[in-house]
Amino acid sequence: MSSVLVLGGTGWLGRELVRAGLSAGDDVACLARGESGAVPPGAEFVRSDRSAPDAYAAVADRDWDRVIELSWDHDFAVGALDALAERAVHWTLVSTISVYASNSTPGADESDPLLEPDDPDDYGKAKVAIEHASAAALGGRLLIVRPGLIAGPGDPSDRFGYWGARLALAGSDNVLSMEVQDRTAQIIDVRDLAEFAVASGGVGILNAVGTSVPLASAIELASTACGFSGRLVVVDDEWLLAHDVRYWAGPRSLPLWLPLEDAAMTTRSNAAYLAAGGGLRPFDETVRDVLADEVERGVDRERRAGLTRAEELQLLDEIRH
Repeated sequence: MSSVLVLGGTGWLGRELVRAGLSAGDDVACLARGESGAVPPGAEFVRSDRSAPDAYAAVADRDWDRVIELSWDHDFAVGALDALAERAVHWTLVSTISVYASNSTPGADESDPLLEPDDPDDYGKAKVAIEHASAAALGGRLLIVRPGLIAGPGDPSDRFGYWGARLALAGSDNVLSMEVQDRTAQIIDVRDLAEFAVASGGVGILNAVGTSVPLASAIELASTACGFSGRLVVVDDEWLLAHDVRYWAGPRSLPLWLPLEDAAMTTRSNAAYLAAGGGLRPFDETVRDVLADEVERGVDRERRAGLTRAEELQLLDEIRH
């Protein structure tokens, strides 16, 4: 049995990490404020505000086989390193592919140049700074995992699930789509990521991403899974941008849509992840599981990402006229 400390374990990925550790028979503790949800049953919950001077007092006198860091707050990460680095046999930092300076090279691996760590309020740049601090404090005890788009049941970002939910909601009616030619989708299932991050004792840096698939295939799988019988109304990038439809995520967006100059972001190499024993469940399994979760939560619910159905219908009406 390994002792595992998850720094933040009540959010979506954090809870999956805890579940994976418990399933593996580990003794799992979570240090968090607890505002994102409850800790899964069987784990120890250590309530702590990581901005407090004594944030790690309750766990700093114990030895840990593995510590897993999720935060992108530089002060939180450095505080944890100061308090716990010497008590950890192994440390995993969950970083992001947003650390890369460019998304212009298809199939780029972990050697791709990084952003300059000069803005703690920028997600990617903050993660670069945390990577540097972690490497300096931990040396050969550190694994840096850089996930791409994380998908799976319970996803609070509402990105990957948008398409299955929207197609299911539309049924036999029309759905607005961007052009998918020369575009791909690349995800990592949250369950695969969690299982790997908890179990791996490896070191180094790797992109935790799935196999890149054509975006058209991803949408077709979602369409088949929900029994969509309507028509995808495809319009070009210029029309969408002119009508204030946004890329990738957030309100009034078409999730998974990227500018063509950034399209290589969803083609990054996962060779290192696979070589390290990282698992990837079939893409269509994730599509089906996400759709089932979307249906359970309500395909007409308010979302953090995507067009509302009312916005979409207004845009479709403009296309007709």
